[in-house]
Amino acid sequence: QVQLVESGGGLVQPGGSLRLSCAASDNIRRINAMGWYRQAPGKQRELVARITSDNTTNYADSVKGRFTISRDGAKNTAYLQMNSLKPEDTALYYCNANYKRPGVQYDYWGQGTQVTVSS
Repeated sequence: QVQLVESGGGLVQPGGSLRLSCAASDNIRRINAMGWYRQAPGKQRELVARITSDNTTNYADSVKGRFTISRDGAKNTAYLQMNSLKPEDTALYYCNANYKRPGVQYDYWGQGTQVTVSS
C-alpha cells in the first residue's frame, strides 16, 4: 500500500500563490505518473496537472500558464506550484500516483488538501 500525503493548501486571496506538496511512501521512480486532481462542491473530480516518469507534463486548459507540476526523485515528492489563483480554483486537491505494470494499471490517492481562493 502506497501512502500519499498532501500539504500546502490554505486560504489565499485572488492573484496569490500556493505550492502543494505530495510526499509518497514509495520511490517515485517506480511510479508511472503523478498527478493533481481537484473537486469543487457539486462538481466532478477533474485532472489539473500530470507528470510522467520521463517528466512529460500535461495541464487542464484552465490552469495552463498559471500552474506548474514537478517531481523530486530524491525526496519522493511531487509539487504543484499555483500562481495567479482565481476563485474558481477553489476545491479539494488530491494527489494521485499511477502505477503501470505489464497488463495492469492501478492508482493510489491522497486524502486531499483544501485550497480556498477568496478575498
